[in-house]
Amino acid sequence: MDAEDLAFAGIARQAELIRAGEVSSRELAELYLERIERLNPDLNVFTEVLGERALAEADAADARRGADGGEQPLLGVPVAVKDNVDVEGAVTAYGTRAFGDRPATADGEIVRRLRDAGAVILAKTTLSDLAILPFTETQAWGASRNPWDTDRSVGGSSGGSAGAVAAGLVGAASATDGGGSIRIPAAFCGLVGLKPQRGRVPMAPHDHWNNLSASGCVTRTVADTALFLDVVTAGGGDPGGPQAPEQPFTEAARSAPGRLRIAISERPARAILPPVVSDEVKAGLAETEQLLRSLGHDVRRHEPSFGLTGNNFVPRYLGGIRDDVDAVPYPERLEPRTRRFGRLGRAYPAAVVRRATRVAAADAEKINRSWSEFDVLVTPTVGETAIEIGRWEGKGALRTLLGLSRTYAFTPTWNHTGQPAAAIPAGFTANGLPRSVTLVGRPCDETTLLSLAAQIEAERRWFDRRPAVS
Repeated sequence: MDAEDLAFAGIARQAELIRAGEVSSRELAELYLERIERLNPDLNVFTEVLGERALAEADAADARRGADGGEQPLLGVPVAVKDNVDVEGAVTAYGTRAFGDRPATADGEIVRRLRDAGAVILAKTTLSDLAILPFTETQAWGASRNPWDTDRSVGGSSGGSAGAVAAGLVGAASATDGGGSIRIPAAFCGLVGLKPQRGRVPMAPHDHWNNLSASGCVTRTVADTALFLDVVTAGGGDPGGPQAPEQPFTEAARSAPGRLRIAISERPARAILPPVVSDEVKAGLAETEQLLRSLGHDVRRHEPSFGLTGNNFVPRYLGGIRDDVDAVPYPERLEPRTRRFGRLGRAYPAAVVRRATRVAAADAEKINRSWSEFDVLVTPTVGETAIEIGRWEGKGALRTLLGLSRTYAFTPTWNHTGQPAAAIPAGFTANGLPRSVTLVGRPCDETTLLSLAAQIEAERRWFDRRPAVS
């Protein structure tokens, strides 16, 4: 395996190679650090690269190979962490300078579990200011660029994580999702991005945005996502969260899904303005529909009854932003648009936010009645392929929000209901930009999504294609 093939091999294969002694953790870390030094100036997807520290962790992993580290599923495998999660000794910036520059005193729970599994923490990745926006362009860090076309966005808020994995700068990266922030970057960068069932992966120490958010990862393959989820769910999720699945996620990704009843929809929940759904996005959905039929599934068009889901998502989202804006120690360092988002949030009284949160279960129950008729819903992930950088530069909060409601109409519903949803690649446009669809599952049913996604992946082999900047 040459160096570039190793860089794109993904964490599951890299773990196998390290266990077999075919590559050392140090060799893999050095490979990624060399690629980061060479390619990141064009992409700008990291807030901090933990070079010397990562090499020391890699050496320690190599020393454990075949000894006490033999049972660690990610022994010596480098991963990156979104910069809204604490890594001891590194600053957690949340995409802004408004928290100062004090390093974290302890690892966040996800990082602790990754370390327990033997992973090497390589770097921290960029995100939008306070994780608010579905594009990663900040005053603090600049614009993160898509390796498929550097004039295009990596999405957000987990944009740096997606750009880094897509460019072969790391095999997997953590991501969080409060309105699409795992699935949107995965869609723009040609990756797998599964938003797990809410509470499946700990969001400790705090819930985020009135319990809208979930934590997961972005990867190039379904097997990598399954392995990452097995690691970070070991020990359970948030208090009151779902029970552990009957089978490991890695087993689900290797299992045939059987004949599923699959609904296809290109209509999102009602938004503030009519949604944008481009011809390329429709083509990706139609090709996926055709593929699913060829695989023997029972496929039909179906439009779920979303009711007032969108109306109930917005108070939770803006109310959460208001709380975040009010909590930063240096609010004057926030971007002007971020402060204006906080003011939009203040337009919703606390009682309205509480009610919108309280009715989420009833909204989910209404929507999920459709699941008596089918097993999986397939929709576009985003209404467009990767947008140009700077589309909303200089725009105010309200104008930006209205624009977002048109392009990103498909993702927020599943944060409001809390159930799992997985973005997967759906081919490419004529000019080489990734297309994407989302598989939405029943509550707590990530295993069906992983099994189906793996079946689709085996046909499409999206992991064979690499971006120009790689």
